[in-house]
Amino acid sequence: MHSIAQYQTLKIDSPKEFVFNVQLNRPDKANAMNTPMWLEIGKCFNELHENPDCRAIVLSAEGKYFTSGIDLFDIMTLGEELANHDDIARKIKVLRKFIKTYQDCITAIEKCDKPVLAAIHNACIGGGVDLVSTTDMRYCTKDAWFQLKETEIGMAADVGTLQRMQKIIGSTSTFNELAFTARKFNSSEAKNIGFVSQVYDTKESLLENVMNIASDIANKSPVGIQMTKRSVIYSRDHTVQEGLDHIADWNQILLQSEDFIKAAMAAATKDKKPTFSKL
Repeated sequence: MHSIAQYQTLKIDSPKEFVFNVQLNRPDKANAMNTPMWLEIGKCFNELHENPDCRAIVLSAEGKYFTSGIDLFDIMTLGEELANHDDIARKIKVLRKFIKTYQDCITAIEKCDKPVLAAIHNACIGGGVDLVSTTDMRYCTKDAWFQLKETEIGMAADVGTLQRMQKIIGSTSTFNELAFTARKFNSSEAKNIGFVSQVYDTKESLLENVMNIASDIANKSPVGIQMTKRSVIYSRDHTVQEGLDHIADWNQILLQSEDFIKAAMAAATKDKKPTFSKL
């Protein structure tokens, strides 16, 4: 078993074979996303990207809330750092580094070749929406609610929601309403607009079902699954023809993998669970 790093703000375990559960773990602070958490999210998903024992990841949270969003204490600290500089060029450099670091940390989820399933309960606010927008699938409890809070505190969201969520739900009008008004939307609306795939009654049933979906994914060919994720994300950001060319270039190589032969043989012999090598 590949060793799992220890984290200060995250809890990592592997409840099923090839499935890892990454939990936000600042329950006494409503899982507010402070700088250590942002940095650890980036490090964690970069490591799981390379971990051959990991084929699917569930992102969940300890405590009462999924996350209350960015830790405002960090914003205060940033203000103090800016106050150390009089010149606007120096202030800009500080701000850009801050923004780009946070962007890169959660983009690591999208760049991780392993599918990531978000299991969201109760509040998911501000930076939490940015976070789950990077995942491949989202599920939530009936008591879950969401808020794009940034305009309410005098800023524009800058770590991914504005770029990703409108593509997820497919309605610019609905997305603009949520982004401009900063109003809360509940689990039912999240399901109706396509932001989450399914709503469960309790956190326990949420985690049980999402873990089973993750396990189903993990039992499939890691070559097929990881290339599918790459192709989906590439195609989202390119033309149809560019997407077709991209998958043709990759599959001329990957169709020669042992996974394709094993899966085809399993289908022919009605073997429900072929064994694939680690990747």
